[in-house]
Amino acid sequence: MTTPNARRRRPKTLRQALAHPRFLLSAWAWRSLAHTLTTLVVGGLLLFVALPVYAPWAVFVSRLGHDRDAGHLAFWFLFGLLMVLCFAPLVAIPLGALERRRLHLVMPGENRSGHRTPPPGLWGWVRTRYSEAATWREVAYAAVMFPVLGLSLMVSFTLTSLTILLTLAPFILLDGNEAPISLGWTSLTTPGEALPYTLAAPVTAVLLFYACGLMSLGHAVIARALLVGPPKEVLRAELDQVTESRARLVNAFEYERRRIERDLHDGAQQRLVALSMDLGMARVDLDEGSPADQRVAAAQAKVDELIDELRELVRGIHPRVLTDRGLRDALQELADHCPVPVAVETAVPHRLPPHVEGTAYFVVAEALTNVYKHARADSVTVRARLVPGPTGAAATHTLPETVPDEGTGVLTVEVTDDGVGGADARRGTGLTGLGDRVAVMGGTMGLTSPAGGPTRIRVELPCGPIPANPTP
Repeated sequence: MTTPNARRRRPKTLRQALAHPRFLLSAWAWRSLAHTLTTLVVGGLLLFVALPVYAPWAVFVSRLGHDRDAGHLAFWFLFGLLMVLCFAPLVAIPLGALERRRLHLVMPGENRSGHRTPPPGLWGWVRTRYSEAATWREVAYAAVMFPVLGLSLMVSFTLTSLTILLTLAPFILLDGNEAPISLGWTSLTTPGEALPYTLAAPVTAVLLFYACGLMSLGHAVIARALLVGPPKEVLRAELDQVTESRARLVNAFEYERRRIERDLHDGAQQRLVALSMDLGMARVDLDEGSPADQRVAAAQAKVDELIDELRELVRGIHPRVLTDRGLRDALQELADHCPVPVAVETAVPHRLPPHVEGTAYFVVAEALTNVYKHARADSVTVRARLVPGPTGAAATHTLPETVPDEGTGVLTVEVTDDGVGGADARRGTGLTGLGDRVAVMGGTMGLTSPAGGPTRIRVELPCGPIPANPTP
């Protein structure tokens, strides 16, 4: 019966097993032997499959010391380089996939690929695979496999042959007509001379297992470095850093928007209003209908038009109602200004983070603009609701009356119109810009727009923790 202490002392890696006195009695010895034997098989297949790739280099090396024609050497060098660039990845990519599976024999764990998911189509696959570093690391691994194969073949063949020869030597020499067996440093002619060496056969067998363990460990370290992508912990840490930096950029962007809006509203707009008043006062001192009065009146009208344009610009940068009264009233104001009838349904019981409210507002504003310009719709419905949970999966088509005051929240915004449909994000920058803006916030955007309609844009924005006592 295995005790808990014995289970804790059991080696968990090949490196620990090699340093453990019971290495030969563990499964690691046989796993190392299996890894070495399969290395010989895989290496032999690689020699055959990769022959067109390395054959020009073999010719180049063979001519290097004998051929004095620089043109021939340059031809074989460039031809070999071309073969590597064009065809080496086609050999190395399946080799890497096989080696990651074989790596589990001696280095169990998360041996995931470092490749990215390519876009659909052959050209997308070629462009992605030939441009990523993981592919060329696999090409480097394929080159390393040749010396690894030579070392594994030499060590395993030598120790295996010596073990078999020492074990069978007495039986071979029973026949007096057999030639002496040469061991290099001595020759064996009789069974009596061979018997002491036969007793050394277990030693060479032990050396074989340890040699396989050491070679497999070194091979696995190289394979892990070249073939395996970063672990999930590293990717998660990098993702956290990117998320934090993205949040800082979003907050800085929103701060700049508000600063520009405040400067325009409190600075340029107020000065234009004062200028319009001064022009109005100047008209009091002029004769009505005189040329001077007409020019001042025209200037005042242009200033009033500029004030209106500036007011619309300020509202587009960051609407005052969104800052003062929140998303619910800001969406209603958008609906009031839209030429198409818009019904707004909201279930947002409290104020959300400013960057979330700003993103939701501008998503709806851009969607309503697209409806007015392209959809030829008769009505639009805007729904905004706050649901608990890390994703919007908990949302239903019925608007909830309340939201639990605990956990995390997700703002779900839907804009649906009864227009002609056929919207495609790939045919324009508007929807693409919406998707990019939502992605920056860590959210998702979905578009459904069959020909003939209806068109629905659904956006989910994470809001972070829902406060226990939210501000209305």
